[in-house]
Amino acid sequence: MKIQYKANAVAVGGRDGQVAVEGTPIRFEMALPSEMGGTKAVGFNPEQLFAAGYAACFGSAIQHVYKVKRLRHAPPEVHVGVGIGRNDAGGFSLTADIIAVFTGVDQAAADEIVAEAHQVCPYSNATRGNVDVTVTAKIA
Repeated sequence: MKIQYKANAVAVGGRDGQVAVEGTPIRFEMALPSEMGGTKAVGFNPEQLFAAGYAACFGSAIQHVYKVKRLRHAPPEVHVGVGIGRNDAGGFSLTADIIAVFTGVDQAAADEIVAEAHQVCPYSNATRGNVDVTVTAKIA
């Protein structure tokens, strides 16, 4: 693979620490979710950041499918929910639920578009076989 872009981040303190993205003004506080014992009032957690990145990436994958198929539709809203929980081995695992909400497209076309986007999306390719991902197309 020829790398076209690489982002570098530095974290100190894990889920309750700070994160900075090198070469950018992005610096923020992390906070363990209260459901997992966290007590900070302000901060982000890795699942929120992963959900945001996956939603943006999957949206771009849909636009790529539009371009390849020469389709002219409005970009859908892409909602991604990322869950974390204990797995059977005593560690932790993630889940991701993707819902793309289309307008101006019928259900069959929307289903085909999200299936193709799921094959080209880098986040989908990175999680395939190791994160339980569900992909759904809905019509608004």
